[in-house]
Amino acid sequence: MMDASKYAVGYYNPPKHEYRWVKKDHIEKAPIWCSVDLRDGNQSLIVPMNLQEKLEFFKMLVKVGFKEIEVGFPAASETEYTFLRTLIENNMIPEDVTVQVLTQCRDHIIRKTFEAVQGAPRAVIHFYNSTSVAQREQVFKKSKSEIKKIATDGAALVKQLAAEYPGNFRFEYSPESFTGTEPEYALEVCNAVLDILEPTPEKPVIINLPVTVAMSMSHVYANQIEYMSDNLKYRNSVVLSLHPHNDRGCGVADTELALLAGADRVEGTLFGNGERTGNVDVITLAMNLYTHGVDPHLDFSDMPAIVELYERVTRMHVYERTPYAGALVFAAFSGSHQDAIAKGMNWRKKHGLHQWTVPYIPVDPTDIGRTYDADVIRINSQSGKGGIGYLLQQKFGYDLPPKMREHFGYTVKAVSDHAHKELPPEEVFGVFRSTYLNKQSPVSVQEAHFIQKSGIFAVVTVSVNGQARECSGQGNGRLDAVCNAVKAACGMDFTIETYSEHSLEHGSTSEAAAYVGLRWADGSTTWGAGTDTDIIQAGIKALASAVNNK
Repeated sequence: MMDASKYAVGYYNPPKHEYRWVKKDHIEKAPIWCSVDLRDGNQSLIVPMNLQEKLEFFKMLVKVGFKEIEVGFPAASETEYTFLRTLIENNMIPEDVTVQVLTQCRDHIIRKTFEAVQGAPRAVIHFYNSTSVAQREQVFKKSKSEIKKIATDGAALVKQLAAEYPGNFRFEYSPESFTGTEPEYALEVCNAVLDILEPTPEKPVIINLPVTVAMSMSHVYANQIEYMSDNLKYRNSVVLSLHPHNDRGCGVADTELALLAGADRVEGTLFGNGERTGNVDVITLAMNLYTHGVDPHLDFSDMPAIVELYERVTRMHVYERTPYAGALVFAAFSGSHQDAIAKGMNWRKKHGLHQWTVPYIPVDPTDIGRTYDADVIRINSQSGKGGIGYLLQQKFGYDLPPKMREHFGYTVKAVSDHAHKELPPEEVFGVFRSTYLNKQSPVSVQEAHFIQKSGIFAVVTVSVNGQARECSGQGNGRLDAVCNAVKAACGMDFTIETYSEHSLEHGSTSEAAAYVGLRWADGSTTWGAGTDTDIIQAGIKALASAVNNK
């Protein structure tokens, strides 16, 4: 049996006041983004990236638009140190990008960090120490004043070394395990650090408040952030930063509410890679802003390429249902969903809408490098006529009449159900082709000649089981006349119930498609489709196909 009694509330609410963030309903602008993929993300990989892989990842982050990138813990390993030196010595850091390096508040590690970063055009020295009750009592066995002194000693040393080393340095301080720290004490420590660093609006200091371990519901974190934002010294010279982890599965919610509460900056990773359950997913955050009409200042217009590189160099897998990026996030298998999406797509096209309003799909897949035909309508035994027909139209140009679309839908579902698999678009088209298109056996119309006489008179050569015979028919149009001739030749009893035609949108612009539905004397209906450069011939082929489907 599970025993919940062993768990108690491990977080700390700030002093009560009326929180303003709860009255806001959206985030108005993008935060400053800092990727920690190459440090926090990399250290959590089973096989960390090698030098070439990290360089490739760094270039991708720059291309996406990150202006701040934490490149590692250079004092921790030779690989981390070499990577940073490679970036610096090969002038690989763009003019508008700042690299960030992490260091504990320990004298020799801070000094090693400055040695590693010298020569960088711009660098953030990110120093930290843990302040939580659990860490103070169980790990360090130090008092509040002793823990605060670790932070202030670190601040004094980074300030001193920044003056001694050439370079353009900024500072970031994190009270690690902030969410397990009393907010009043976290504030005391951060303000003590700020007093030493003396930030200015021209050279602000980053105060980073990490969800090192998620302990509370998201609104509590937002309360903590607003309390800190309201009470930090030098607030107009402080960049208030977030670094949420995802232990409770609430990393995105924690971050969004904390941004409402006054935070300015977010540290996270692509696809949420990180220790344990991961860091906050920057892609989800950025795309959530995008779907609310806010420019995230990050470019995910080629999401498939980003996924490919990420999976290749990290050896991680982007889950198929990962928001925005997963292989199946736009896929609709449900028939009712497919029908609504198809109608929404057609509505948007018909009305020339710029605004995205399509049901079930929160973002236009083409905005992030995905396609409608391959990603949106996916066909299996759960699919419906609307989605199957929409795929056939979008991918191959065939716009079936509604009742034929329904018949085709059931045909495709039966194939998928019997095979117990999804059908790719080409296989769906194969079902259409073999079931309806240009079927010329056992009945085909080899020739047809028309005379305008009391309507249309047709002289038709019909082949039945390979035996050709000439017959004639009268009708109110050419197809009707051919239809009557075929009935006479074959001794069949049917009428044309449905006929439609259109030029093919895909492939040769000179081809036309026609569709015929026949109503038989026994009450059944059969369908056929035909294509030809001549619309009359396309209709005749469709008629023969429908006859052959009896």
